[in-house]
Amino acid sequence: MSSDPRLILITRPGCHLCDDAKAALDRVVAVTGDRWVERDVTGNLEMERDYGDRLPVVLLDGKEHGYWRVEEDRLLRDLTTPQL
Repeated sequence: MSSDPRLILITRPGCHLCDDAKAALDRVVAVTGDRWVERDVTGNLEMERDYGDRLPVVLLDGKEHGYWRVEEDRLLRDLTTPQL
């Protein structure tokens, strides 16, 4: 079993939506017991190119789950639904 977090939040400094997303992820993981990590696009040209105009971006299990706003109810559902 991997110890990698299921949730990654792609951010940049000074992003007010990123701050909102961090608070939303904290609320979600308080329910699910999961953890999340933050990845800053600063200095990473590939990430900046992929995500720069849509920050923050939430990745769930390595796939884009959403951007700009965290859909907390949907994220909770997707984290607690058994994977096939």
